[in-house]
This record gives sequence, structure tokens and C-alpha cells, in this order.
Amino acid sequence: MIKRMQIFLGPRRFRLFVALLALTGMLSLALTAISGFEETATALQTLLLLIFIAGAAYLILGRLPVEERKRWAALIAPSVLALIIGGLVAPQWSGLFVGAGIGWIIAGALVFRRVGGPQNYRTAVKAMRKGDYKSAAAAMTAQIREEPDSPEHYRFRAELHRLAGALQAARKDYQSMIEIDSDAAIAFNGLAEVELQAGRYEQARRAAAKARELAQDEWVAAYNLGMIEDRLENSEAVVNHLEGAIALNVPDSRHRLLAQLYLWRAHMRLSSKSAAEEALAALKREKAGLEEWQVIMSASEAEALRAVLSDDVELARRLIADEDVAALS
Repeated sequence: MIKRMQIFLGPRRFRLFVALLALTGMLSLALTAISGFEETATALQTLLLLIFIAGAAYLILGRLPVEERKRWAALIAPSVLALIIGGLVAPQWSGLFVGAGIGWIIAGALVFRRVGGPQNYRTAVKAMRKGDYKSAAAAMTAQIREEPDSPEHYRFRAELHRLAGALQAARKDYQSMIEIDSDAAIAFNGLAEVELQAGRYEQARRAAAKARELAQDEWVAAYNLGMIEDRLENSEAVVNHLEGAIALNVPDSRHRLLAQLYLWRAHMRLSSKSAAEEALAALKREKAGLEEWQVIMSASEAEALRAVLSDDVELARRLIADEDVAALS
């Protein structure tokens, strides 16, 4: 559970979450030791709980997709309001308001869980968490039989196949997505990643180029294409696509780290010393991204990622550690 949370939040957000929990918890315990100020202590403890919930919400919601963020913000907001009323406006009723706020979160989470998707999806997610990808894929196959024209079902099953190392099955699912919607950039991106994972770089490049054509405003398409061109040692194309991805504001430090790694490698091949030094300096500013990759790579579910990216992450680590750059190039 802790490992999953660490991967989800990333190292820095996880450390902030732990620090927030420890600080508010210790202060709350300290307040219980103060005698003669029970009412004030209760109000302050409620305020500390409010600070923790607001801080935790900020850290967690920031990692969620926009739609999920809106849904959970709508769930948390009434609870925070109840805590404010209980702790600051009507402290004599703080216990009632705190109970109502926490109860709203629990009830809302249960309601969202019930309406959070078809039963087959819940079955698939449950099996996936246990590492039983075969059963998870079987659940999604049942869902596809019910709704054969929904590309998202094929996408989820493709991801399950990739986790299981069943690349041919994943390839077929992405191709099914393309048959349903020939303009689905996300399907071409997925197909490119499967081909990359299989070491079929030319096929990966063609799929990634199509995704880039369809999603010119999406950094992921440009990033994937740049990474694939790096494997093919097409240095000028690497620079073109990855500078395009960076211009589109790559949001995660771990992806910026590898983008700068591939740029450094491309500039080294092109004998562009000053540009290579700039990329190396930018790479070294992404130490948080290296930490994120190290946490992600340690997870049992990351076998497919390790096969594709472990050498790149290790090279980035050595560059950040100032090991012999000339030897690494």
C-alpha cells in the first residue's frame, strides 16, 4: 500500500505527505497535554485536521487527471466546510461537524466506488492489483463482448497484455482501437510503445509519427517519437521532436529527465558540444525525476518498463553523479 502511494505521488510529494501527517499529528498530540484550555485545544486540533486534509488533498489531487480531480474536489469540499464550521465558527459542536465531514468523505467514496465503472472493470482492476493479468484480461474480454465498439475497453486490455508481456495480444488490441477510430492518436501511441517494447523500432517510428500527426499539441506523441528516433540514432529527428515536446510543457520531472538524456545523446552524436552541455545541465536539474524512476522501477509491475528504460535511467543516474561523461558518450 505504501509502495503504491509512493509511486502514485512521486518521491517529493510522498515526503511532503509524510511530513504533513507527522507535523499535524504531533501538534495535535501536544495540544492534548495542555490543561485548562480544552475548548481552545479542540478548536486548534480541528484546525490542524483541516490543514492536513487540505494539504493532503492538494498533494493527491495534483496527481489525478482533470476529471477525477473535479470529482474528488467536489467530494472533499463539503467535508472541509464542515470542519471549518465545527472548528472555527461553532467549536461547541465541533465533534458533530467533524463526524459529519469524515462521514461525508466515507459515504462519497463508497458511492463513487459503486458507480465507478462496470463490474468487469472492477474485477479486472482487482485482479491486476494481485498481479493476475490473465484473469484481468479475461474480465475485459467479457466487457468487450458486451460493448465491442468501445475503444477504451481495448485500450485497458492492451495495457494488461503489456504488463503480462503478451505483446502480440496488445498489438491486436491497439489495432482494434484504430479500426474503430482511425484518428485515435492514443491508439497509435500505444501501438508505438508496444513496438518499442518489442524492439521493432521502424514499426514503432511509423506508429509514433502517425500519433504525432494526429496530436500535434500533445507532448506525449512528440516525446515518444523522439525516444524512438533515439533508438534509431536519427539525431536530428531526436532534437526536433524532443524540443517540440519540451515546448509543449512536459509536466513530469521523470519524462523531462529522459528527454534531456536523449537530447544530450543526440547532440553528442552531432558533435554539438555547447548544446550537449545545455542538455546535460538541464538533465541534472531533474534529480526528482530520477528518484521517481527509481521508485517506479522497484515495483513488481514495472518489469515491462525495466526492459525498455532501465539502461536509460541508469545512464541518467551516472550523469547526475558526475561519472566520466566522456566514457559514457
